[in-house]
Amino acid sequence: MTPLLVSHLLAALVALPLGGYQLFRPTKGDPRHVLLGRLWAGLMVWVAISSFGLRDLNHGEFSLLHILSTVTLVTVTLGVVAARRGNLAAHKGNMRGSWLGLCGAFVGAVAVPERTIPTFVVTRPADAVVAAVLLVVVTMLLVHLGTVLTREPAGRQ
Repeated sequence: MTPLLVSHLLAALVALPLGGYQLFRPTKGDPRHVLLGRLWAGLMVWVAISSFGLRDLNHGEFSLLHILSTVTLVTVTLGVVAARRGNLAAHKGNMRGSWLGLCGAFVGAVAVPERTIPTFVVTRPADAVVAAVLLVVVTMLLVHLGTVLTREPAGRQ
């Protein structure tokens, strides 16, 4: 595995649960949502950009997944712009669509037996379990860090 592929996978695998947390969390617009949203958007942009360097699926050429990467760059950007302009409906739609696209890409990545994730799970199941646990721990730490960094100081509540 190349460093580009590893960074792409790590960013996507962290963005998947983090985006779900953001979407299904009842409180929106607070400092934690903004901070974690910025992190998530950055991860999504990296996932999309890094995918253009990954062309193994189509013998060195771009594949249909690269259309999804282009759409992701557009929708994440539109979602950020919409939030900054106060257009919450557009923000919600773009971010939800971006996350659902990531979910679809994940399903595609695990549904094809020759791809990296299924091969890893089959050939190194113990390492795959460790990786899954680490993914959960990293996501929980990021959420906790977002809580700590956005907490009001004791005297200002």
